Amino acid sequence: MTTAPAKEQFDVIIVGAGPAGSVAALLSARAGLKVLLLERGEYPGAKNVSGAVFYGSAILNQLIPNWWEQAPVERYICRRDIAFMSPTTAVALDFRSAGAGYATAPYNGFTVLRPKFDRWLAAQAEAAGAFLLTSAVVDDVLRENGRIVGVRVRREQGEIYAKVVIACDGVNSFLAKKAGLQREFHSHELSLGVKEVLGLDPAIIQDRFHLSGNEGIAFEYLGAITEDVHGGAFLYTNHDSLSLGVIGQVSSLVERRKRSYELLEGFKAHPAVAPLVRGGKLREYSAHLIPESGWSMQPKLYTGGMLVAGDAAGFCLAAGLYLEGMNYAMQSGLAAAETAIVACQRGNFSARTLAIYRKYLKQRHVSTDFRAYRHAPSFVNGPRLQNLYPEMVARGMEQIFRVDGAPKQKILPLAYRMVRQSSIKPGQLLHDVYQVARAYLW
Repeated sequence: MTTAPAKEQFDVIIVGAGPAGSVAALLSARAGLKVLLLERGEYPGAKNVSGAVFYGSAILNQLIPNWWEQAPVERYICRRDIAFMSPTTAVALDFRSAGAGYATAPYNGFTVLRPKFDRWLAAQAEAAGAFLLTSAVVDDVLRENGRIVGVRVRREQGEIYAKVVIACDGVNSFLAKKAGLQREFHSHELSLGVKEVLGLDPAIIQDRFHLSGNEGIAFEYLGAITEDVHGGAFLYTNHDSLSLGVIGQVSSLVERRKRSYELLEGFKAHPAVAPLVRGGKLREYSAHLIPESGWSMQPKLYTGGMLVAGDAAGFCLAAGLYLEGMNYAMQSGLAAAETAIVACQRGNFSARTLAIYRKYLKQRHVSTDFRAYRHAPSFVNGPRLQNLYPEMVARGMEQIFRVDGAPKQKILPLAYRMVRQSSIKPGQLLHDVYQVARAYLW
């Protein structure tokens, strides 16, 4: 007589070793739970786009005090620039933060290279007692009596069971769809980001960008930089490289029949950008889908035995003034872990118990931020803000600063004339003013 093999059982299975998954694993393991962290790449970060700005220093500092002293960070962000572009000019808003560098880390962002950073963060979860399994492709969820009780991994005897599954598997979350929590997204809700990492000598970076020591700068661009595609571009300084790329709304790329890599080449050739990237040697090229519609595209976040966090839950705040994802990924991962800990303490893993996830998301200001800025994505991704207004600002400043013997122009008449010459109708302008107020002022 033979007996059936024992089920491989964990308290928590977390799918995806990005920022959301790794901090969820870290907190759960510290609470004494048996945790399995699954990653489909060869190592955490292998499938993630490299080069990013992490603005969640204070969040991670609560878990790992002075984490930046041991983490593979590149530079701390002391300057942020937002540039409005025409085909030949740029007007920038320059924000500088005075401080003592790393000592002020909880209030600054850091540039990071995701393969290095994600690998380090997952190692912190391992050190706390979590089990990390890489090259693990999850094919399905397991159900018993209407509740999710585990996942099926593509390997021999691949059924792995858990009291709670946390899906942190990215924007097109396979698990959330399998669980019936996530609908199919529309193309206007997603953007495609293409990115390059260009190697450059640290001394050249410091001289070219007027930086000292480990200081860094983050540039964000709007306007003609993406031609008639709705989107934007960015450039971040790392220790010995630059991370730069273009983000384009998927529906807009399709409608205009534009290729992202062509927009990226045009971005690098722009007169305001070309001097900054001169001499850079290509180290990496990658692409990534980004959830940009915020509140309106979030799935149902829980069901019996399962929670959804990070990009899988649409927690990327693309609201014009704010372009943040890693910090919300971590906050949602921590909220999911807190929920799983409570469920294990109660011995109840029903949807009713896991509904406390909403409370923890609110306490960590995730749901409150996304609700407050729920109107911003539709305005930010609109054609006038993306393509028309930035170019008008740039051209207007060009007119103001022109010295050609003609009479000096006052700002209000110039603005009025530019609006009259554009395709903007008075009703559209008033509508956009209302949209700005609704998105950012109340």
